Amino acid sequence: MTDEVRHPRRSDARDNRDRILAVARLAFATDGLDVPIREIARRARLGPATVYRHFPAKEALLAAAFAEQMAACSAIVEAGLAHADPWSGFRQVVEKLMEAHALDRGFARAFVTRLPAEAGFAADRDRTLRMAAELVDRARSGGRLRPDFVLEDLILALMANEGIRADDPGTRVAAARRFAALMLQSFQTAPARDPLPPPVRLPLPTT
Repeated sequence: MTDEVRHPRRSDARDNRDRILAVARLAFATDGLDVPIREIARRARLGPATVYRHFPAKEALLAAAFAEQMAACSAIVEAGLAHADPWSGFRQVVEKLMEAHALDRGFARAFVTRLPAEAGFAADRDRTLRMAAELVDRARSGGRLRPDFVLEDLILALMANEGIRADDPGTRVAAARRFAALMLQSFQTAPARDPLPPPVRLPLPTT
């Protein structure tokens, strides 16, 4: 087989993989993690066999689709852990994680749910949570974070934040900022009643 034949085939495979990932990210972000592989293939205008050739299991597709978000999430927690003041670092992590999760419902659900995820994604998430737990310990020891606060409380807040619904990304981020401020006031030992970010008008759920 000549290079002229091999190179287009490799290029087509790369293009297909990139298209699958782009469609999967959008599908998971807008419709959640339950979107089936066949639906992703349909939206990508490819056959299911092509999707499975690149991603033998849905867990592998989830891991690849969220790789960049997972790396960004880990970087947020690392930066918070490196902060000279543990409370300021913790506050920064809560604010930035809620903003990031508000922009991507699929990743937010994958991060806070113990899915049967691909090993690499699960390991990165668990490493990030261990760093977050260390930051929680430091903030508690510093006296600013209430002594009965545990890592599961942060997960609970992130799960609640994932419930923000609005079509406009800017509205979701604004709502996440206000929610983060409310949560941080409740997490403090002596809450400082700083002014909250502006209120956000969100659509009410329909029955």
